[in-house]
Amino acid sequence: MRILLVEDNLALADGLAALLRQSGYAVDMVHDGASAEALAAAESFDLVILDLNLPQMDGLDVLRAMRSRKNAAAVMILTARGAPEERVKGLDLGADDYLIKPFDIGEFEARVRSLLRRQAGLKTSSVSFGPLTLDLTTRSFSTQTAPLDLPARERDLLELLIVKAGRVVTRDAIVQSLTSLDDELSANAIEQYTSRLRKRLAPLGLTIRSARGLGYFLDRDAR
Repeated sequence: MRILLVEDNLALADGLAALLRQSGYAVDMVHDGASAEALAAAESFDLVILDLNLPQMDGLDVLRAMRSRKNAAAVMILTARGAPEERVKGLDLGADDYLIKPFDIGEFEARVRSLLRRQAGLKTSSVSFGPLTLDLTTRSFSTQTAPLDLPARERDLLELLIVKAGRVVTRDAIVQSLTSLDDELSANAIEQYTSRLRKRLAPLGLTIRSARGLGYFLDRDAR
């Protein structure tokens, strides 16, 4: 999952970005409204965490511009502007959540998870495919008998595939979802991660199939 963090308090921005990356999310970070508006227009994000009191362009104007372009990314407003009329304005403009500073870190993390579940079209905190289950709260996999430990990038790829099980996930969608602007993920790297996952999933009767020229999808192994 890819997140855009828009916050002009550099210390807070660095702390939240580190927290989100530790949870396995790809995070891009900007510190002013104009940069946020430009990046949201050029790139695809699952979630935008948006301060309001920003240099160059107010956060509500960023939100207004996003929704006018039919940008469907989830938006969490994170601000010290807590007056009821401010909250109403933000939600009416299309924000999905509104969290007032100062805030509890645990609540912040829970709201991020909730918004990302909603963005993926999920109503529960877990998703299963065959004997494999993903706990969306801990972002961990398990089988019917034991946990399935995976390296971070393989876990991220398998999470994307199980959330969209049965549907093809394009290579472009994989790159967009798993990397920030500071990362690179080549077609060869994706194939390597996919190959390793196939070996791990084979004992479970699952596989990752290639849709020629398109991408990949999670499926049951017919063998």
